[in-house]
Amino acid sequence: MTTAQTLAHQIPDSGTALNTIAAQTARAVEAKPANAAVVFTASATGGEGVSSAIDLRSFSVNVDEPPTLGGGDSAPNPVEYYLAALLSCQVVTYRFWAERLGLEITKLSLTGEGDLDVRGFFGLDDGVRAGFTEVRVTVDIEGPESPERYRELQEVVDAHCPVHDLTTNPTPVVTSLQVAGA
Repeated sequence: MTTAQTLAHQIPDSGTALNTIAAQTARAVEAKPANAAVVFTASATGGEGVSSAIDLRSFSVNVDEPPTLGGGDSAPNPVEYYLAALLSCQVVTYRFWAERLGLEITKLSLTGEGDLDVRGFFGLDDGVRAGFTEVRVTVDIEGPESPERYRELQEVVDAHCPVHDLTTNPTPVVTSLQVAGA
């Protein structure tokens, strides 16, 4: 019995692009479980003020803060990129799982917002966390399916979206400091 056959959500043999990718991945992982482990990397270089340049594979993005947070407002700030990461990951996950579940989506748009209390970042109150205290995502979806089917899709997406998982489950972060000349 193959991995694809033992999954809670079967991968249909539909020949569609995303299901084909999912089936190929399931076969590769079944053949060699180590194929499931993927490492993503990024590097950052500090720029003018609090800005930074980030390299991700063959891509580069700039990060800055608005003047109220010490920046020159030349690019989105890190928490805005987090919202972008969450929303874009949700779009990817909606597309993969809609195809997997045989659901049609004719229009998909998402918006997100997060509440941040700057007392945590500025160290004004050690009892206030530095990150978002709440994040809200609104998904606007259209298509011929019933509202119940789209709610089922939402549950599956929230359960399988990697960036959603990073937010809702603790992820260890290990930081090492390398001091030049030390």
